[in-house]
Amino acid sequence: MTDRPALDVVIVNWNGGALLRACLAGLAAARDAEAVQVTVVDNASADGSTEDLPALPRPLRLIRNDANLGFGRACDQGAAAGDAPAILFLNPDTQVAPDALRIARAALMADPRTGIVGARLVDPDGRTARSCARAPSAPDLLGRALALDRLGLVRPHFLREWDHEEDRAVDQVMGAFLMIRRDLFQALGGFDPRFFVYWEDVDLCTRARAAGFAVRHVAGAVVRHVGQGTTRQVRARRLFYFLRSQILYAGKHHGPAAALALTAASFGAQVPLRLALALAHRSPAEAAEVLRAAALLAASLPDLVSGLRSGLPGASRVRRAG
Repeated sequence: MTDRPALDVVIVNWNGGALLRACLAGLAAARDAEAVQVTVVDNASADGSTEDLPALPRPLRLIRNDANLGFGRACDQGAAAGDAPAILFLNPDTQVAPDALRIARAALMADPRTGIVGARLVDPDGRTARSCARAPSAPDLLGRALALDRLGLVRPHFLREWDHEEDRAVDQVMGAFLMIRRDLFQALGGFDPRFFVYWEDVDLCTRARAAGFAVRHVAGAVVRHVGQGTTRQVRARRLFYFLRSQILYAGKHHGPAAALALTAASFGAQVPLRLALALAHRSPAEAAEVLRAAALLAASLPDLVSGLRSGLPGASRVRRAG
């Protein structure tokens, strides 16, 4: 075993329970597992999910936070604890195939122009998920908020027309399995901590591409993904953070007018549509969750505006190697 690992794997856990243990067991069984350093950053879990964790070839590094700092900030914590040339951000609701890490890392390091790679995510039944996405323009964001994508008037966010069965350069890979060069991650300033959860992966990929690096889907790296493994526990907050992060992304990459339009669409279209669906399903509990999410979003607007005004290091300061 070499002193320096070839790959740092960072897992952010929040009440992951058995999902986290299964994820770690998959990593322990991976080929070249002895070259992998795993760091679990626990965001104040209350379910005992960080107890009695499976053994790994290298001792597990566990960082315990006293509060839930959000996904992006916890990822940055975990990344800072390691020094491997590549970092994998991995959701606890995933299980890697034995050769997934090796294949993904080889694809990342094969070309200095490649900055980020993602894996082929499959659901528990083995079906390939359409997980890669387009970089959203301001009209795309607004059109989807108005449900125009369901009418075929706006392109869907995810590349549903492509089967994800071959390697390909894409705009964005999903943060459930996102591997990045350490030097690029550091140059970009890591994840933007203003995204508590959701859209932080879109933002990171956008900045990496703006810096001249490719983002690639690697079909040979297969990862089982449950999806919403822990956030399904908090439905109102999940919707709130999705809407908030969407507005933040629009403001950061497309300006204040886009953020304002998306805010209006959130309250004028997205919330009413979700409320109507809940009522159509005769689910008062679901309707109450939608209304609670809307209230949380309304209460967060002053801080959101303040966050949009604050600046963080951008991609313009990064230049592709080679």
